[in-house]
Amino acid sequence: MVGRVVDLDGLTADSVRDGGFEGRSITVLGLARSGVAMARFFADLGAHVTVYDGRSAAELEAAIESLGDRNIELALGPQVEPATAWAGADLVATSPSINPDFPTTEPKLRAALAALVEAHRKDPSEAPALVSEPDLVLRMCPCPTIGVTGTKGKTTTASLAAALLATDSEHPAILGGNIGIPLIERLLDLTPRHRVVIELSELQLPTLSRGTTVAVYTNVTSDHLDRHGSLAAYRAAKRRLAELVDSRGLVVLNGDDPVVASYAHWAPATVVTYRRAAPAEGEVGLDDGWIVASSLLASGHPGVPDLDSFVRIMPVSELSIPGAHNVSNALAAVAVALLFGIPAASIRSAAAAFAGVENRLEPVATVEGVRFVNDSQGTQPDAVIAALRAFPRPLVLIAGGRDKGVDLSGLGPVAAERADAAVLIGESGPALAALFRASGVARVERATTLGEAVDRADWIAREALAAISAGGAGAAGQASGGPATVLLSPAAASFDMFADYAARGAAFREAVAALASRRARETAR
Repeated sequence: MVGRVVDLDGLTADSVRDGGFEGRSITVLGLARSGVAMARFFADLGAHVTVYDGRSAAELEAAIESLGDRNIELALGPQVEPATAWAGADLVATSPSINPDFPTTEPKLRAALAALVEAHRKDPSEAPALVSEPDLVLRMCPCPTIGVTGTKGKTTTASLAAALLATDSEHPAILGGNIGIPLIERLLDLTPRHRVVIELSELQLPTLSRGTTVAVYTNVTSDHLDRHGSLAAYRAAKRRLAELVDSRGLVVLNGDDPVVASYAHWAPATVVTYRRAAPAEGEVGLDDGWIVASSLLASGHPGVPDLDSFVRIMPVSELSIPGAHNVSNALAAVAVALLFGIPAASIRSAAAAFAGVENRLEPVATVEGVRFVNDSQGTQPDAVIAALRAFPRPLVLIAGGRDKGVDLSGLGPVAAERADAAVLIGESGPALAALFRASGVARVERATTLGEAVDRADWIAREALAAISAGGAGAAGQASGGPATVLLSPAAASFDMFADYAARGAAFREAVAALASRRARETAR
């Protein structure tokens, strides 16, 4: 790094350890999870840090407290002109949600950022560059990286891939990005022996200037059109990970998804395909109920194997995560593990032990024959459809929240086919009620709170179990002997009632725990 303005292309982890940021003036935009992590990172390396956020200090009390006693200047509130926060800065680092190209970025900030980007383009030596947290990590990461993206399934796939890679004690596996601790907080602990799995959302991908060693795709449907303006623009944003992948690396694509499969055309690296069917040469797939892979993939060397040369990895029946969509996620994770030389036996044991992640078909509890499943992250119709298909009837769906502007018409017929009832909450409750009734869902009810919805869904599920017990298979043709399922899969954002999907999931778990406690007290009487 030379001169006053930070030269991003000259950044390395070693140069940063050697004081590359010491005394530098760095502005961090946004005091959410990534912003807090970056502010702490730069301050701990001796930089003079200013944090800008359009929200007030009162709204950001918890985030400010998490900065500790570090000497960080705060420029907070709607009265602050954004450009003043980076006047004289050597670098501007931003949370991925803050982007001059996103219409969802606050207009005043978006205009100021556009001016900053243009000034840097004209004279990089005078105007600071704009860099996102994930791009900063990828610029300096010393070890192989596995980027996982998709409309749905990326968290499960990334988490399972990391669990499979972690079976190799010689190469520590780190999971981050859109999950858990921002990777900037782990950056200086990484060595060339590590392997880093990064979940990357459509927020983060447009901010990247370089790709990962391996790019993994789950599926690409329709979501976040408020940010991207059109389905074509959203698909192009998702495609960026394939376009940027290391040319010496690999791209792992879902052959069952035509949009994802088409990304092979833009990938500069070797492509490995997985599918829920008999695999072709060089693929991972299914054969007679087993996950299988070509022998060269199973030896950690992608390429074209001998015909009919496949290795059996594990029976699909051993997977703990439910649903056909999770079979696809497992295939993607298995492909990653094989490409890094993880033995089939290690993959089998680790994949069988993997129970999933919070808020994504998360088993919460079974209370007297009613199973409660938290799919709070199911905010988009394809995800809810997959969740409905993951469980047998009797099934009661809890849905509703803030409408994301996505077409939900395809959800109605599946809900009618798979669910015995729907209990609806939130702003989108009335619209969902109309859709479900028109589609033929047998029973549709409303609830004012999530706790009330849990209680009502539990009652309906018990009625269904009682009907099966009294009449064999029951009027709806359910198979007897198994539990009923209450599934929270909202098909909507959470912001009308909760801070985010995680808070909604936590509220669901709390409501189920309260229900279980009441049931236990009633049984003890």
